[in-house]
Amino acid sequence: MTQIIVLPHLELCPDGAVIDARAGESLCQNLLENGIAIEHACEMSCACTTCHVIVREGFSALEPSEELEDDLLDRAWGLEPNSRLSCQTLVNETPLVIEIPRYSINMAKEGKH
Repeated sequence: MTQIIVLPHLELCPDGAVIDARAGESLCQNLLENGIAIEHACEMSCACTTCHVIVREGFSALEPSEELEDDLLDRAWGLEPNSRLSCQTLVNETPLVIEIPRYSINMAKEGKH
């Protein structure tokens, strides 16, 4: 198991969280399995930016993002150099510290699909 520290998020985990994640699964899957209800409007198919996270520690140990993820991230609210889509980020053996941005862009939820 790999430890993931989730920094506090006002709605999803106000006190933050420390979870034991399964390597080989996406960061999004691990968050959901541990009770952190991160948005994932496209059902983890790399078609939106609702599962955007910022990897505060451990970013360099992750597999690089692919072009499709990079293109989508360009539209994410609060983009930073260490941003990733959690549905496309596979957890490995390296511990991570992540931040879930306060806002996300969900066109379907906002009636703009």
